[in-house]
Amino acid sequence: MSVAVKNLSAASSSSSPAIPVKVIPLQHPDSTSSNPRCHHSVPFNIFFSRWTEKIKCMTFFDWIDTIFPCFLWIRTYRWQRYFKLDLMAGITVGIMLVPQAMSYARLAGLQPIYGLYSSFVPVFVYAVFGSSRQLAVGPVALVSLLVSNALSGIADPSEELYTELAILLALLVGIFECIMGFLRLGWLIRFISHSVISGFTTASAVVIGLSQLKYFLGYSVSRSSKIVPLIESIIAGADQFKWPPFLLGSTILVILLVMKHVGKAKKELQFVRAAGPLTGLALGTTIAKVFHPPSISLVGDIPQGLPEFSFPKSIDHAKLLLPTAALITGVAILESVGIAKALAAKNRYELDSNSELFGLGVANIFGSLFSAYPTTGSFSRSAVNSESEAKTGLSGLITGTIIGCSLLFLTPMFKYIPQCALAAIVISAVSGLVDYEGAIFLWRVDKRDFTLWTITSTTTLFLGIEIGVLIGVGVSLAFVIHESANPHIAVLGRLPGTTVYRNVKQYPEAYAYNGIVIVRIDAPIYFANISYIKDRLREYEVAIDKRTNKGPDLEKIYFVILELSPVTYIDSSAVEAIKKLYEEYKTRDIQLAISNPSKEVLLILARSGIVELIGREWFYVRVHDAVQVCLHYVETPPTNVEESSNNTSLWRRSSAKNSSTYAEVKPETNLLEGTIGVKRELRHSKL
Repeated sequence: MSVAVKNLSAASSSSSPAIPVKVIPLQHPDSTSSNPRCHHSVPFNIFFSRWTEKIKCMTFFDWIDTIFPCFLWIRTYRWQRYFKLDLMAGITVGIMLVPQAMSYARLAGLQPIYGLYSSFVPVFVYAVFGSSRQLAVGPVALVSLLVSNALSGIADPSEELYTELAILLALLVGIFECIMGFLRLGWLIRFISHSVISGFTTASAVVIGLSQLKYFLGYSVSRSSKIVPLIESIIAGADQFKWPPFLLGSTILVILLVMKHVGKAKKELQFVRAAGPLTGLALGTTIAKVFHPPSISLVGDIPQGLPEFSFPKSIDHAKLLLPTAALITGVAILESVGIAKALAAKNRYELDSNSELFGLGVANIFGSLFSAYPTTGSFSRSAVNSESEAKTGLSGLITGTIIGCSLLFLTPMFKYIPQCALAAIVISAVSGLVDYEGAIFLWRVDKRDFTLWTITSTTTLFLGIEIGVLIGVGVSLAFVIHESANPHIAVLGRLPGTTVYRNVKQYPEAYAYNGIVIVRIDAPIYFANISYIKDRLREYEVAIDKRTNKGPDLEKIYFVILELSPVTYIDSSAVEAIKKLYEEYKTRDIQLAISNPSKEVLLILARSGIVELIGREWFYVRVHDAVQVCLHYVETPPTNVEESSNNTSLWRRSSAKNSSTYAEVKPETNLLEGTIGVKRELRHSKL
C-alpha cells in the first residue's frame, strides 16, 4: 500500500462542530550537519569526551587530589571531631587484622609472617592513594584461596619458589589493577552477574572451610580446590583423628561465632566482634603454653622486624600467573570497589571506581616490593571500620602502625599460637560468605538468576575455582546475549479515556484499532536481534485479538506503528533490514509508521535514506498522533493511489454494518516537518 498525503481526498464538510486535534511536529535533524557529535563515532567520542574535558579543566591542585586522594580529607580534617573516632577505629581493625592476617597467610600456603607483611606496607600505601576512607585493605580469605590454588600446581608450599611466586603475583595484580584503573576499564566487570559472584563466594567458602579442617582433625588433608578430593582425604585419614586439637579448635570457633553475633546484634557492642579473633588467639596461646599438648601443632618461630625492600623474583614464571592475576583483579573490582562505593554513599562523599582501582593497584605494587602477597579490601574489616565510625584514611594509618608494632615487638609471642586457632579464625570469617539467604531470595524473585547461582556454585565446588568462574561468567554472558538477541517487544493498546498507549498484556483493558498494529521495541536494534524483531512483527500481523479491538471490522492489517522511544541505537544491519521490511510491507499493502525515535536513531535513519523512503509524514512524536492519522486512512484504505478517490469507505461500510457511527476525520494538509493537522467531527464517537 502506498499512500501520499497530497493524494488524500478531503472529506465533505459537516454541520456538526469540529474539535481540532493537533499532531505535534517531529523535528527532523539535519543529516548533513558537520557537528562532530552527529557522526557515527558518537559512542566512541562520548566514551572519552567527559574524561578529556575534565582533564582540560583540571588545576594543579585537582591533579594532586587525583593522584593523592588523601589530600581531599587532609585539607578538611577536623582534629577535635575526627581524631578520636579514627584512632578507635584504627585500633579496633588492627586488633582484628593481626590474627586474621596470619590465618589467611596459612590459607594461602605461606608462613604467617607474610600475612603480617601484606598488612603493613599496602595499608600505608592505600591510605595515601586510595579513594575510600573506610575500606580496610589487607589479606582476605578468597584471594588467599586463589593464591593457594594457583601456586600449589607450580611449587610445593615448603619451597622458597612458592613464596617468591606469591610475591610476584602481587606485582602482577597491582599492574593489572593500575592499567584497568588508568584506562577506566572497570566497567568490563559489570557483565559478571551478582548471581555468579554469590555462587562463587559461597562455593569458595565451603572449600576454604573444608581445607582448614585438617588443623581441627589433627592429620594432613590433601590440598585441593575441589570438594570431592577434600572429602575423600578427610574420610581416608579418619583413623588418625586427635581429640585435643578438635576440642580446642571447636571451642575457639564457638567463641568467635558468638562474639561475632553479639557484635552484629548491638551496635554499642560491635567492639566485641572486632575483639573476637584476638580473644580466640589469646585463649589458644594460653592453653598451648600452659599444658603443652603434643598433638596440637603450633605456628612456631616467626621472624621479628619489618619487611626488607626487594624486587620480586622468579619473573620467568610470570606468564603462568597471568590468569590468576586477572581473576584476582576481577575479585578486587567486584568486591573491594563495590564495598568502597557503598561505604562512600553511606558516609556522603564521592568515589570514582577507576581511581579506587588504581589505588588498590599501587598498594599491591608497593606491597610486592616488601614481601607482600596480593591484597584487597576486606568486607568484614571494612564493616567494622565503618561501624567504628572511621572518618578518614587516618584510621588505616593507625592500623598499619599496629601491624608495624606487632612485627617489631610481638612476634616472639606468636610462636605458641595453635594452628587450630588460626583455622578457627578463617572458618569464622568465611562462614559469612555462604550466601544461602541470597540463594533463597533468587529462588523467589528470579529463577534464571537462581539457576546461574546454582551452576556457578556447583561447578566451582566440583570442577575447581578457575573452571567454576569461567563457566559462571560464560553462562552469565550467554544470558546477556540471549536477552539482547531476543528483546522484549510489546503490542500497545490505548487505555480507555486517555491518549496513553501501554502493553496490552500488562493492561488488559487497553484496546487497539482494527487494521492498526502498534509495537514497542524495548532494546537497541542491531544485527543480533533484527531477525527476531522481524519475526515477531510478522506474528503480530495475524495474532491480534480482535475481541479487544475497536473500529471497523477489517480483514487485514493496513498499518504497523513502531514505537521507538526505548531504542537507543540502531546499526547498519538493522537499517538494511528495515528497508527490506518496508518493501515487504509495501507488497502487502501495509504502511509503516515510526513514533518517537531518539535524535541519534532518527539521524541514522535519515542518513540511510529510510526517512525519505518511508516518508517524513509517517514519523510522529506520539503514538496517539500516528494512530489518529492512520485512523483517517483506515476510513478509505486504497490499494493504490490512483484508486484512492474511487474506493468506497470501509469505515463507512463498517459503520453501516455495525449500526454504529464512528468519527469522521478531516485532514488539513500541513507538511511542515511532515505533520498533518486533523479535525475530527464527533458523532456518538466510540473511539
